[in-house]
Amino acid sequence: MRDTPFGRLVLSAREMVREQVEFRELLLQMTRRDLLLRYKQTVMGFGWAIFMPVLNMVVFSVIFTRVAPIDTGIPYPIYAYCGLLPWSFFAQSLKFSAVSLTSNSNLVAKVYFPREIFPFSAILVSFVDFAVASSVLGLLMIYYQVPVAPTIVFLPVVILVQVAFTAGLSLLLAMANLFYRDVKYLFEIVLSVWMFATSVVYPVDRVGGRLGAILALNPMSPIIDAYRAILLRGELPDPVPFAAATAIAVSTLAFGWVAFHRAEFEFAESL
Repeated sequence: MRDTPFGRLVLSAREMVREQVEFRELLLQMTRRDLLLRYKQTVMGFGWAIFMPVLNMVVFSVIFTRVAPIDTGIPYPIYAYCGLLPWSFFAQSLKFSAVSLTSNSNLVAKVYFPREIFPFSAILVSFVDFAVASSVLGLLMIYYQVPVAPTIVFLPVVILVQVAFTAGLSLLLAMANLFYRDVKYLFEIVLSVWMFATSVVYPVDRVGGRLGAILALNPMSPIIDAYRAILLRGELPDPVPFAAATAIAVSTLAFGWVAFHRAEFEFAESL
């Protein structure tokens, strides 16, 4: 079996995971370094992790409650914040991952360790921001008297699916931006459009026709809807869309990690 393509793929996957376990201390150290650098000499510090989602919540609340009201079934501010919170985690992870190799060129070129550590570290830093900003969601749940339902035990599964999808895209973006430096600029435009094609600030499942069918292919919408279902409505996620999003997340991670690992030997030449 080891001589078959599937067997070689399994062995390669085991090796990649083993390397991450072996260099886990380095991953934590780089995460700590990036956290300190991000908030060094800032007045608000970790307050910036809360400020942007709250500001966006206020802006969209004005738009979708006063200018163009929509019915979300729950108070709009908490609906919006529960979408903006995971989306901010997703978007920030990808933005910092895209430049993670180019901004650490000296380490990439001179020291050997699994290069996946750079985008993975960017995701961990963004996850810390996500955890800090989650405190505001807790306060909103208290204010709007949204009880904590038993379905909250499903939260780690939703986070894991999102992290898997984010990690797969982060590996691909970091690699692509190393070879083509304008990728980070193009992807910022893609992120802006992607946000409004996702159930972040309004329910995209109400969009019908051909556009609605296209938007239904977006794996981030079932993920964000899953957060709202288990946290705000006390329900389990819709099984079919969430299962599809999970399959896409796992496939993206597998493809991104294998492609990244196979291209590692070319990284130093592209710096």
